[in-house]
Parts: sequence; C-alpha cells; structure tokens
Amino acid sequence: MRLVKTVAELRAAIAAFRREGKTIGFVPTMGFLHVGHLTLVARAKAENDVTVVSIFVNPLQFGANEDLARYPRDLARDSQLLQEAGVDILFAPDVTEMYPRPMQTVVDVPELGSQLEGAVRPGHFAGVTTVVTKLFNLVQPDAAYFGEKDYQQVTLIRRMVEDLAQPVRVVPVATVREADGLACSSRNVYLTPEQRAAAVIVPRALDEAERLYVEGLDDPAAVEAAIEKFIAAEPLASPEVVAVRDPDTLAPVTSLQAGPVLVALFVRVGSTRLLDNRVIGRDKTGKQEAAQ
Repeated sequence: MRLVKTVAELRAAIAAFRREGKTIGFVPTMGFLHVGHLTLVARAKAENDVTVVSIFVNPLQFGANEDLARYPRDLARDSQLLQEAGVDILFAPDVTEMYPRPMQTVVDVPELGSQLEGAVRPGHFAGVTTVVTKLFNLVQPDAAYFGEKDYQQVTLIRRMVEDLAQPVRVVPVATVREADGLACSSRNVYLTPEQRAAAVIVPRALDEAERLYVEGLDDPAAVEAAIEKFIAAEPLASPEVVAVRDPDTLAPVTSLQAGPVLVALFVRVGSTRLLDNRVIGRDKTGKQEAAQ
C-alpha cells in the first residue's frame, strides 16, 4: 500500500492508473476505522482494479461546538488495517493540503441537507458535499462506497452526483452492526461502558417502529411520537431526531402502509450523537421489504 499525503502525489498516481486503463474504487473516510469501513473496502476491491481510501477529518462539516478536536485519530493503526485489507493507495492529507486557503466555494444540496440531521447540525451537509466533491475531483473514481448508516448523507451525495453529472457511481453498502445490534461507528469509542449498554436503545427503537408497522399503525406522527417515548424511557438517551420519511426524497409521508418508509434516528447518548435508520414497509407489489 502506498501512503500519499499530497495532492500532487495523488494526482500522479491516479494518472498512472488511468494510463493503464484500470478502474478505481474509492472509500472516503474520517479514519479510526472499524469493521464497517473495512466492509466498504472489501466491496470496492471486489468491483475495481484499484482501491483508494482517504482519511481526512474534514473541519467543514463540524459545527463550532462539535467534536472536531477530539474526533478519534490513529493513522498508524488505520494504515495497518488498510495494508492488511489490500488497499492500493491511502490518501491522508492534512488540513492545509486540502484547504491551502479558506474555502470560498461551497457545494450544497440545501433542500435535502437542511432537514433531519441537518436541522440540528446546520451547515454539516454542505461541508460533507463540498469535501466529497473535492475528493472526487482528486481521486476520479469510477465508483465510491458509502455506508447506509449515514442514509441522509448517501441520499445527498447521490443527488449531488446526479445534479452535477459527476462521473461516479455511488454504491451504498448495508450497515454493519455490533453483536447487540448497535451500528458500527467511530464515535462509539466515546461511550462509557454504561452509555454503551444504553446505546442499544437505538437499534431497538427501529425494531419497535417495525413492530408498530406490522401491527398496522399507519399515522407517521403517531409512530414518531411512540418512538420518541420509547427512546426517552432510557435515562441516558435523548432523541434529537425521530422521523418517518420517504426513502428516496426524505420528504414527510402521510402513510406507513402506502409504501416503504425510512425511519431515521439521531439520538444523543451522553454527549455522543448516534445515527441509525431502517427502511420498512411494502413495495408496490405488496411484498414485505427486508429491513436494512
């Protein structure tokens, strides 16, 4: 594996691969890798000649009072994991390499990015789509791989790619979970043992939403209220976003039974925010859809 830290070196390496006619799969990350990231890497390797992973903790997507300074970092550990996974290039620039001067250009998908998680983290998704666009420009991947845990993020990036005619295939990969159902996340390391035990309320709330659906509850507002109450019953958990939405547009829906719906959760456990989601419901043929 080749560790690259500058834009110039990355561009030279990508140009060499392109001259050889090789396809490139890309996994953008913020590091402190876990099994979910490695699942994305495995998928990229299976579908492309070359696999590129980036590790960059992007300041543009962190708010003033968020965890940029303490976001977990361990480049040596991550490099070893990626070496063992057979990655070809690890691009790990510092902030001054990615942003040699303050950014004035912003890529934004405002309608999709201002709701759900974006409503409680203003500007977050503009930071995400801006850095992903810049990384796409640098890596020039044929396909880029993203975990479905960040469902809203995947939806925004797919729309951005479509709107801007970016020549990248966006590949969502199913959420990888711990044995007790908690979605794998770099931020899970923030949780104390007591908080980690309490965090299972998040996937259990998705189970509860599916149970309500199966029982025939059709009112999205009633489901949202019931799930908020379910999560709030855990003293260490505070639901910040509980939303039933259209899985394609993220728009509010009027019925659960009319088609598949996304149940999106953004839950604070202690000082840590945890994301999770599930698509439940029926497709147009009436067949029960598999949970994500």
